[in-house]
Amino acid sequence: MTVTIYHNPDCGTSRNTLGLIRNSGEEPRIIEYLKTPPSRDALRDLIRRMGVTVRDLLRRKGTPHDALGLGDPALTDEQLLDAMLAHPILINRPIVVTPLGARLCRPSEAVLDILPNPQRGAFAKEDGEPVIDVAGRRVAGNAAA
Repeated sequence: MTVTIYHNPDCGTSRNTLGLIRNSGEEPRIIEYLKTPPSRDALRDLIRRMGVTVRDLLRRKGTPHDALGLGDPALTDEQLLDAMLAHPILINRPIVVTPLGARLCRPSEAVLDILPNPQRGAFAKEDGEPVIDVAGRRVAGNAAA
């Protein structure tokens, strides 16, 4: 397998990203990170490979972020990693790793830039928003950031 997704099946963005991966003909390795969180070293490596900061990967919405005081700028990366490992819901998702790179795929279309294979047909998000046309091309206005 050449594609791995750190996935939360309860997250629409994660489900849409998984759909785009499958629309490229890949059946990814799916890691439900809430059940099987990455190790500290694996999480550090993902952050490095994505070129983001630890704080960039910290999720606020629907998490204990505020209750834990994680907005405090004095907290170190190690303290933030401790919190993410203790509460995996704090890890923003989905994270996708392919031979072309690693990326936090928010929005889900961001995965298109790192998939090794092109899209195989039309794809729309769960809300009906078209992303890929029948020829496998991005629909105008859905270019990944």
